[in-house]
Amino acid sequence: MFTGLITATATLTAVTPLGSDALHGKRVTLRLTDPGWLQGVQTGDSIAVSGACMTVAALHADGFSFDVSAESLARTTGLDAAGTLVNLEQSVSLATRLGGHLVTGHVDGVGRVHAFEPAGESWRLDIDTPAELGRFFAYKGSIAVNGVSLTVNRVQDLPDACRVSINLIPHTLQHTNLHQLRAGAAVNLEVDLIARYVARMLQAPHGAGDV
Repeated sequence: MFTGLITATATLTAVTPLGSDALHGKRVTLRLTDPGWLQGVQTGDSIAVSGACMTVAALHADGFSFDVSAESLARTTGLDAAGTLVNLEQSVSLATRLGGHLVTGHVDGVGRVHAFEPAGESWRLDIDTPAELGRFFAYKGSIAVNGVSLTVNRVQDLPDACRVSINLIPHTLQHTNLHQLRAGAAVNLEVDLIARYVARMLQAPHGAGDV
């Protein structure tokens, strides 16, 4: 479990296939901006990498490696190209202060940046999300974008997508990879955990239908 409060960034330095066909995943190695962040981290620990929960497979002096399955690669973005800057968050304990919102590290879909523009001292980020995720978003509700806990300021249902608008303060841009976003860029999305369960509860009786 995570909170969506990014505590480090890292750069992917190596991506190695774990097999010879599309059914195999990849071993990814990254280098941290601040290697001191690794203090206390052990192999087997869960770390959210740009919003996707990954298991530390090997530790290095300035980073770590993790294995990502073909299934995860097909449902996420930004985890398989050397040179990519990623957001990192260590999993929380029961004693951790919950400053963001409850984040599982299970990516629900990939969105596309529609616009990323200055708005006063901040920036407005508009993301077109898959239409099927639209029911999980609400004004002043929570969303995780590349693992960053953010507040939804507007929801617009379009014919083939749901557009959510978010305000990004300078601190968020300085400490995450969101400052690199441009129109058309792909981002990992996770819907609010509570909204996910409410949607399930409001289904037809006895769990009829799919969520």
